Amino acid sequence: MEKRRLGANGPEVGAIGYGAMSFSDMYGPTNEAESHAILDACRDLGVTHLDTANVYGMGKSESAIGSYLKADPGARDAFVIATKATITRDADGKRSFDNSAEHLEAELDKSLLRLGLDHVDLFYAHRRDPRFTPEETAANLGRLVEKGKTRAIGLSEIAPSTLRRAAKVFPIAAVQSEYSLSTRFPDLGLVQACAELGVAMVAFSPVGRSLLTDNPIPRERIPSLPFLAGNPRFMEPNLTENLRMVEGFRTLAAEMGTTAAGLANAWLLTRGPHVIPIPGTRSVEHLRECVSGAALSLSETDLQRIEAVLPVGWAHGDRYSDDQWIGPERYC
Repeated sequence: MEKRRLGANGPEVGAIGYGAMSFSDMYGPTNEAESHAILDACRDLGVTHLDTANVYGMGKSESAIGSYLKADPGARDAFVIATKATITRDADGKRSFDNSAEHLEAELDKSLLRLGLDHVDLFYAHRRDPRFTPEETAANLGRLVEKGKTRAIGLSEIAPSTLRRAAKVFPIAAVQSEYSLSTRFPDLGLVQACAELGVAMVAFSPVGRSLLTDNPIPRERIPSLPFLAGNPRFMEPNLTENLRMVEGFRTLAAEMGTTAAGLANAWLLTRGPHVIPIPGTRSVEHLRECVSGAALSLSETDLQRIEAVLPVGWAHGDRYSDDQWIGPERYC
C-alpha cells in the first residue's frame, strides 16, 4: 500500500488506516476474537495506523488492541498506534471536556495500561475544552511527549484557527475530523491549513457511517444503535432521501469495477497527500473493500463523474444532532 506520513516528521503509515471505534459496540455487538481478526487483516493488507480512544466502549477498544499485542508482542512493530482523551461524563451522564495537564496524563496512563504499552505514537485531545486556549492545550499535550508517554500529539474536531494557534506552541502531527463525500466542510480551510503546516489530516467516518457503501446499515437496525438513532442523517425523512442519493454512487462504483466503500476512500486520497482515511468496521470483508481504494487511481474524469452523482451538499440532514454537536468546533 502507498505510504503517507503522520505529521511533518512522523512515521510513514499505510495511506488508509483503521478506526477502532468498531472494537466497541458503537455499530453493533462485537467481541475480542472478531477484533483480533480485523487486526490480523490489517497486517495482511498493509494497514499500519490504528486509531482508538479511551471512550470507545469505555476502554473496550484499547483493551482489544492490548490483548492482541500481549498475545503477539512482535505485532507492536507492525502498527503506529494513536489514542485520545478529554471526553468525560458527570454523575448525571452529562458530557464535558477536560484539557488540563492532570486529566490528559491520568487518562493516557490508563490507556497505556489497557494497551499494555509504555508509550503511544500519537495522543490526541479528543475535543477542545473551552476553558483552555489552544496554546494551553498544546502545551499540556506537549509535556506528555517530553515525558516519553507519546511520540507526537494531535487535535480532533477543531477549527483551522485552533490548529494554527496550537502549532505555534508545540508541533501538531495530526488533526482528526469527520471527512467524506457526505461531510465536506474540512475542504473549507482545515485541509488547507493541515497541508500548509505539515499536519496529517486523519479522516474518520470516510464512508459516511455506512451510507457510502454497497450495504448501508439496514433501517430496521438503526433504532438499536443509539448514536445513529439520534443522528439527523439517519432519521426520516432524511434517511430515505440519503439512501436514494447514494444509489447513483453505488452504480458508478460498479461501473468503475470497484466497491462503493473503495471508491469513497479513493476519493479522499485525492484530496491531498496528507489525507489519511481511517474506516472502521467489524467485518474483514468490508475492511478489504475500504482498503481497495488505496489501489485505485482516479482521473479527473472519474472525479467529475463522482461529483455528478454526489455534488457538494447532497446529504440530507446535519451530520450531528444538537447534543452530538457539543464539543466539535464549527468554523464555517
